[in-house]
Amino acid sequence: MDYQAVNLNEKLALLNEQWSPRVVSEMNDYQFKIVKIEGHFVWHVHQDTDEVFMVVQGEMVIDFRDGQVKLAQGDLFVVPKGVEHKPFAERECHVMLVEPRGVLNTGDTESDRTAVNDVWI
Repeated sequence: MDYQAVNLNEKLALLNEQWSPRVVSEMNDYQFKIVKIEGHFVWHVHQDTDEVFMVVQGEMVIDFRDGQVKLAQGDLFVVPKGVEHKPFAERECHVMLVEPRGVLNTGDTESDRTAVNDVWI
């Protein structure tokens, strides 16, 4: 077996597009995805799964219909399944997402921000 660590900074350096998550690893049926974000995303919900946001670099906000959470570098937040949310970053922010394989970034919402799923980097 070839034991190789995944260097998130190296993988993020290869990522040129924003709002286009890329898979860097898998564990059981869960994928670890990296994404660069800036500006507003779309309101969306994942009815069947929680979604983990871990900020690798920068700052972001996740808006909810009844509040928000601010995340800085090193922070982690789990959005519970069924909760509508909208990520936002004033400046480019680098994020790792953890979610089951096959989950679309826009959940049940079709948008120009809906990314091709299951793309590895």
